[in-house]
Amino acid sequence: MGLADASGPRDTQALLSATQAMELRRRDYHMERPLLNQEHLEELGRWGSAPRTRQWQTWLQCSRARAYALLLQHLPVLVWLPRYPVRDWLLGDLLSGLSVAIMQLPQGLAYALLAGLPPVFGLYSSFYPVFIYFLFGTSRHISVGTFAVMSVMVGSVTESLAPQALNDSMINETARDAARVQVASTLSVLVGLFQVGLGLIHFGFVVTYLSEPLVRGYTTAAAVQVFVSQLKYVFGLHLSSHSGPLSLIYTVLEVCWKLPQSKVGTVVTAAVAGVVLVVVKLLNDKLQQQLPMPIPGELLTVRGPGSGGQGRRAGQAGSLPHGLVPPVAPNTQLFSKLVGSAFTIAVVGFAIAISLGKIFALRHAYRVDSNQELVALGLSNLIGGIFQCFPVSCSMSRSLVQESTGGNSQVAGAISSLFILLIIVKLGELFHDLPKAVLAAIIIVNLKGMLRQLSDMRSLWKANRADLLIWLVTFTATILLNLDLGLVVAVIFSLLLVVVRTQMPHYSVLGQVPDTDIYRDVAEYSEAKEVPGVKVFRSSATVYFANAEFYSDALKQRCGVDVDFLISQKKKLLKKQEQLKLKQLQKEEKLQKQAGPLSSACLAPQQVSSGDKMEDATASGQEDSKAPDGSTLKALGLPQPDFHSLILDLGALSFVDTVCLKSLKNIFHDFREIEVEVYMAACHSPVVSQLEAGHFFDASITKKHLFASVHDAVTFALQHPRPVPDSPVSVSRPLACRALFC
Repeated sequence: MGLADASGPRDTQALLSATQAMELRRRDYHMERPLLNQEHLEELGRWGSAPRTRQWQTWLQCSRARAYALLLQHLPVLVWLPRYPVRDWLLGDLLSGLSVAIMQLPQGLAYALLAGLPPVFGLYSSFYPVFIYFLFGTSRHISVGTFAVMSVMVGSVTESLAPQALNDSMINETARDAARVQVASTLSVLVGLFQVGLGLIHFGFVVTYLSEPLVRGYTTAAAVQVFVSQLKYVFGLHLSSHSGPLSLIYTVLEVCWKLPQSKVGTVVTAAVAGVVLVVVKLLNDKLQQQLPMPIPGELLTVRGPGSGGQGRRAGQAGSLPHGLVPPVAPNTQLFSKLVGSAFTIAVVGFAIAISLGKIFALRHAYRVDSNQELVALGLSNLIGGIFQCFPVSCSMSRSLVQESTGGNSQVAGAISSLFILLIIVKLGELFHDLPKAVLAAIIIVNLKGMLRQLSDMRSLWKANRADLLIWLVTFTATILLNLDLGLVVAVIFSLLLVVVRTQMPHYSVLGQVPDTDIYRDVAEYSEAKEVPGVKVFRSSATVYFANAEFYSDALKQRCGVDVDFLISQKKKLLKKQEQLKLKQLQKEEKLQKQAGPLSSACLAPQQVSSGDKMEDATASGQEDSKAPDGSTLKALGLPQPDFHSLILDLGALSFVDTVCLKSLKNIFHDFREIEVEVYMAACHSPVVSQLEAGHFFDASITKKHLFASVHDAVTFALQHPRPVPDSPVSVSRPLACRALFC
């Protein structure tokens, strides 16, 4: 398709006159198929509106097969467990489960401290939710349980609703711990209710509003929050309780102020534990291929020399009780105080779990159901909250260990939860009176992966500045405003940035790539040349209420014609013509009256004749004013555009709203005023249906102005360079459109 080679080299056309070149181009610009506008395309393809599927009718159907399908959908363990390949997967899952359990034990104890709770509740949160996820989850590799980010979010809630005791008496500490456990377990139930409810109504897509830069910036800021919160245990300091905006800044300033009061023994204990953990992790990374399971560094630091002690002293987490606790109903009176924090924690926990689950699913070629993941995580938190657990999510470090040690399914998670159960029931005395400095060191060292995300700034600077801006705003807002308000600010900013980016898309004038039917931006492709007499305009984003006016302004600017000025000048000149004709008629009437009655008898025939001539002249003048030629730019002495047709490439439109429809109609009206015909091209079928529903097509704009492709529109425009309207074109803009854009 395109220009034929029969016209010779392109240099030959440069020697022709402008008129001859245009005639030659118009004659040789052809297509090897029928030229298709929207009417012809619908007739050829037998277009009809797609049948609407009524999903609610399927939901209301009841049958044994549907009930069984729903059971398998919401209880995935019944699908994969009967097909479990024991010989191939059991050994890997067993080693993986033991590795994760050994890692989960000290992390559960430490993250309970991070949540402001006694350590044993970290073990409870490492048992109940993990086993529930084994039954309802769809990811084979993520490790559900305690997580640093979730724990610090829970800690901010427990500290605000159950603050630190005024003195260190055992009575006050016991009452404070009981109050915090009740707050945390009630919060877990509320988080679970939110997640289950959102999952059942298929609201899993909400995580799409949390982009990867937003999640990584948020988790990095949360890691900084966790790091700062553990400084008091590392240095053995007693700090005031800070909450709300700028609490992190106040805590850092207070740590710096009280640093001379640090306890040397506590600092040495934390430093030794941290060094041991770092060395063990480096060995695990280096000997990953040789070791069947990682060296349990956290377990060594917890049970190392000097990590225990007799009796509960300052700086120790206390002993672990034996056995499980009975279920406790949540305190519904706290729901009103926890609802905002619960929703935030529910969204953040799900976002972290599903993002990591999809990474492993892509790596191992299986599918993760986001809605079922929401239900599974919600049930884990809901049932766990009844058994006095705090909200949990997916741990990045444990998930990587579960995958790297040969884990193939959630059997590994079930084995790890059973190992934790054994610790709770029989081996709890081995972990009594744990130093808080050691637990703080475990927490800080395990933040290494999240703190490494600070390097995202460098990679995003090179890859995408807009994503870098989202990362920086999320990180800064979370650091300054705390975790709950920081997430709200991050989501609002991310959505506003999307709106702003659609308000400022890339506008371009297209030219034809030689000897093809492809049209590209003439500013980017040096060989792409504009078709003489035709302007092709394209926007890289859909046109809607937020950018419709920008689209119109950019179109008029890129076309190189001051459309509004020409229209205003045309109105003024036409108004002057009407005024001159009116004055001429009034002058002739005045001369007739001055003739007087004396000569009326002898001049009667002449008056009649002159009167007839005046009426004829008036009628002819009125006809001339209505004729199209009488109001053309050339007849009025105004400059004419150097193109006769404008083509709007609407291939980027995904939808249209009422403002877009009015804007497109204004474009048709304005360019027709300056004798430029407007065509549209490359509309998708849903957009065409919306144009019809919005009554866009009428007597002046029909589907004949809409073409299947830009090439079809250009070909038609070259064959019809100066269309003459059937009726005179009005020079006044519609009132509704003028009110909208003026």
